Amino acid sequence: MNGEDAILLRIYIGESDRYGGKPLYKYLVEFFKEQGLAGATVFRGIIGFGKTSIIHTTSVLRLSTDLPVVVEVVDRKDKIEKIKPKLAEIVKEGLITEERVKVVFYEGNE
Repeated sequence: MNGEDAILLRIYIGESDRYGGKPLYKYLVEFFKEQGLAGATVFRGIIGFGKTSIIHTTSVLRLSTDLPVVVEVVDRKDKIEKIKPKLAEIVKEGLITEERVKVVFYEGNE
């Protein structure tokens, strides 16, 4: 997948969001792996807010139980398009963005 055009999905959710009896971010990564996607990463935010305008933070004074989480997944357009209908079922609250990216280098052990 070197030098190819690809799609990057960013899925903004809360750390406490769940699906299928497990944390949503974990479910998503396992789902992407099952679908054979190139790769996914989960980032935990230290502060953020969404549609509800409630600020979630790691502040010592107020340890949030629902910190912002971003799940990123990258692959070819056809593979991303294939998973989007299922994502609409899985992600009930959150934001999903999509952008075209160019994969410059991608190597790993098979």
